[in-house]
Amino acid sequence: MDIFDRIRKDAGPLGKYAEQAEGYFIFPKLEGQLANRMHFNGKECIVWSINNYLGLGNHPDVRAVDAASTKNWGLAYPMGSRMMSGNTQIHDDLEKELAEFEQKEAAVLVNFGYQGIMSAIDCLLTRRDVVVYDAGCHACIVDGVRMHAGKRFAYQHNDIASLEKHLESASKIVEETGGGILVISEGVFGMRGDQGKLKEIVALRPKYNFRLMVDDAHGFGTLGETGMGAGEEQNVQDDIDIYFATFAKSMGSIGAFLAGDKELVQFLKYNMRSQIFAKSLPMPYVEGNLKRLRMLRTMPELKEKLWANVNQLQSGLKAAGFDIGNTNSCVTPVYMKGSVEEAMKLVYDLRENHRIFCSIVVYPVIPKGMILLRLIPTASHTSDDIEETIKAFSAVQIKLEANAYKEAVVSE
Repeated sequence: MDIFDRIRKDAGPLGKYAEQAEGYFIFPKLEGQLANRMHFNGKECIVWSINNYLGLGNHPDVRAVDAASTKNWGLAYPMGSRMMSGNTQIHDDLEKELAEFEQKEAAVLVNFGYQGIMSAIDCLLTRRDVVVYDAGCHACIVDGVRMHAGKRFAYQHNDIASLEKHLESASKIVEETGGGILVISEGVFGMRGDQGKLKEIVALRPKYNFRLMVDDAHGFGTLGETGMGAGEEQNVQDDIDIYFATFAKSMGSIGAFLAGDKELVQFLKYNMRSQIFAKSLPMPYVEGNLKRLRMLRTMPELKEKLWANVNQLQSGLKAAGFDIGNTNSCVTPVYMKGSVEEAMKLVYDLRENHRIFCSIVVYPVIPKGMILLRLIPTASHTSDDIEETIKAFSAVQIKLEANAYKEAVVSE
């Protein structure tokens, strides 16, 4: 069979909607400067789909550094992988300050979050080892675990009893293989917004011998007194062996890092194939990320404004009768009941008639008959944005309950 024959028959869970949805529901085009309000389909909308938590992505001080660095270095320097010819003092400085901020001995940069954590998982595990991970983990972790040649277990989301059951099985396996156990959780689960139960996971350590990796992409810069992340928020930062975060959320940039003991980071630096055999992160990103990190550390008002918006949005939605699940982070899911077809018409109504742009999640990501609208509040949003959004959500909820979205046309 020609491999392309299969591709023609099966476009995949999202690809099958391409003809009807591409350019609007899938691969939409937001235009204008990064902000709380941008343009979509020729209209200004309040945007809740950009992970620019602290508003740094388009901050004038950040833009100035990004522009100056691009002028000074271009987008090519340094050339080659860091191991061969692509290292600079500024790369080292950024790693040093990231490690200090996360209260770890050392840190190592990776070019992209998705690729970085996949590569780290692949690097750390041998076929003798067992990995136990939360079933709600991001696709990058799932794909990294799939690369593992040894045994793997997925425990039910944030279910400590399920985790312990799998740790018991993992312990028996490594007794025979001579390997070790790696547990993986997220600091904040990006779809539901609930924090990983890191404190409860750490409490199992006296009983089971394992190492803990935490993907804190949504917690870095947003949680904890200083913004250190979910580990600081739950007072278990010292118990996280491998801390991972990306610059694509709170810092509004590109790149990511891993932090931990010096020996661990040294091993990753010399063995992560995705970094050894890839070009170094270009200088504008490195200098720009160093500027963002320093602003994150010295401007607590950014996180304070973010959380003022988060609290207003989440409390307002709950007061209006909406189900926002168990979120205890900035991520704000809104759960409704309806079919995929109703969900698409509801979102069309939100965007065209109410000028609200947010992400939509439907089956197979969540159960059939459910609609999840995910809102990402940022420090750039205003009280007016929040009030308008809650009002719009109330309007579409009334239509949804009245079966209005089962009709062929959506209008005001």
